[in-house]
Amino acid sequence: MIDINLIRTQTAAVAAALEKRGVKADLDEILALDAERREIIGKTETLKAEKNKVSADIPRLKKSGRPVEPIFAKMRELGDEITKNDDTLKAVEEKLRVALLCLPNIPDDDVAAGGKENNAVVKVFGKKPEFGFAIKNHVELCESLKLIDYERGVKLAGNGSWLYTGRGAVMEWALLNYFIKTHIKDGYTFILPPHMLNYECGLGAGQFPKFEDDVYRVDTAESGAARRFMLPTAETALVNIYRGEILQENELPKKLFAYTPCYRKEAGSYRAEERGMIRGHQFDKVEMVQVTTPENSKAAFEELVGKACALVEGLGLHYRLSKLAAGDCSASMARTYDIEVWIPSMGIYKEVSSVSNANDYQARRNMTRYRAADGKIGYVHTLNGSGLATSRILPAIVEQYQNEDGSVTVPEILREFVGTDVLR
Repeated sequence: MIDINLIRTQTAAVAAALEKRGVKADLDEILALDAERREIIGKTETLKAEKNKVSADIPRLKKSGRPVEPIFAKMRELGDEITKNDDTLKAVEEKLRVALLCLPNIPDDDVAAGGKENNAVVKVFGKKPEFGFAIKNHVELCESLKLIDYERGVKLAGNGSWLYTGRGAVMEWALLNYFIKTHIKDGYTFILPPHMLNYECGLGAGQFPKFEDDVYRVDTAESGAARRFMLPTAETALVNIYRGEILQENELPKKLFAYTPCYRKEAGSYRAEERGMIRGHQFDKVEMVQVTTPENSKAAFEELVGKACALVEGLGLHYRLSKLAAGDCSASMARTYDIEVWIPSMGIYKEVSSVSNANDYQARRNMTRYRAADGKIGYVHTLNGSGLATSRILPAIVEQYQNEDGSVTVPEILREFVGTDVLR
């Protein structure tokens, strides 16, 4: 959530920043609601002061023997006005809250304006693999090696689903083990969160109310039951762990990671470039999150980018690191770097990790604050990064490591988990 004080005092700058995303925000409506809210508060405070003054006259009038009924009548009149103002204030504040919740985050100053056409490659690791034979795509390889059963996956859950089987399941678990082992070694706390979350989690992470239709909601027959949904990413849970809390500065940073399946409605159009495991309704991901002070936010971002890159490099995969333009960053994020692996059969790069900094945007929504050494209370910064998603890593591995005889060499770092050097 954007600070209303910033909108009030730097309206033009906020509007210009949001336009970098291609968003023309109606800040005039927000400012009008804010002005109405403050006006109502002022009037109500005046009425309360008058009521207190009138109330103070009652003992004096009683002592002098004068009638007090007119005073009680005046107090009732003032009380009714105050109640009416309070009701109006609640309605105005709710409209203002919703309007603020629907605004995306302000991109950092150094983030380029525009959409993905203005994304900039900042690093390339390795070279595109060259093959002296006709290569196969990951669907062919996974089927011939009996790693994935796509047909039965669709039978069980419909399009956008697949079934890991045998060594394919072992490879998937090997990747997760590799990621988890690395994060634990780096001092991150392992979290296994609920997969079914309450509405406040979506609100605090910045996905609700604007993107409510992008998640799988859980219907319940219980009367008055809270609205719940399946997590689209573990970030949604992790950034809400300290919701409504005031942390101590010496507790920060909080370095967390979680393994979960992720549940997404957007399973793509099933074009050639979305085939196989490239896009699906459910996929596995290990997610990293840091909760830190504003002063350490930049360093935390660099750390998360470095960790995500190191995981892909450990697998020996060719990839590029891209800095996203404002319009290609998700609504909650002020900056994002994507790690994109090369998929040889497609001749394109596909994102396997996004590392983002929300600054204080999520913290303002879920009221996560910290008390500094001097006693002052401020909002934390929250950052997240995939570390990593497997549904595109596995296709990249089988395609980049494929051999002429149809076998796939297992990346060295996974061999302790897989138990073999080559999948045949």
